[in-house]
Amino acid sequence: MSIVWNWEYHPESGNLDCIGDFTTHQGNPGLLRSDTMLKAIGKSINIRVSGYQSSKIPIIVVGNTPIMKTYYKKVDFLKKAGIIQGFYSVNPNPLDKPSKNNIKSTPEKGFLRVDKINELYNNLEHIIEEDKEFFSSMLPKKELGRIIEVANREPTYEKKAEKFLILLRGIKNE
Repeated sequence: MSIVWNWEYHPESGNLDCIGDFTTHQGNPGLLRSDTMLKAIGKSINIRVSGYQSSKIPIIVVGNTPIMKTYYKKVDFLKKAGIIQGFYSVNPNPLDKPSKNNIKSTPEKGFLRVDKINELYNNLEHIIEEDKEFFSSMLPKKELGRIIEVANREPTYEKKAEKFLILLRGIKNE
């Protein structure tokens, strides 16, 4: 459900009156629904684990409402972990009245309310132009240390990163 406001139509006059924001609606809109958030997270993880080709794809979830406070830490962690680059609300005024629930962003900017189109463009441009790569693994510390040691022999930071990812992914060419 993506309803943000409740409207009342008066057919006799043709007027459409705003009678309340989503807080007055019986259902919860988009990003305020746990099932919507979990589905977005699940789909993002599915993309990330589909293959190494997906490691450079930026993932942004776009909605039109703030998120539930219970998701603040989760969306920040998902951004920091590289699963999702952000949850964006493209509605600068989703509430009729000022409210502490209409946050601009979470502390680590996993959620961001976009107030102007240039803000959206700048954030997307930064995400697209930055050469990032997702990686994850669950290795014993001894093996991880060996991979780091081998990668550290490379002459530049970029070459070290490339070697680290190759070794982490099990591509043999030490």
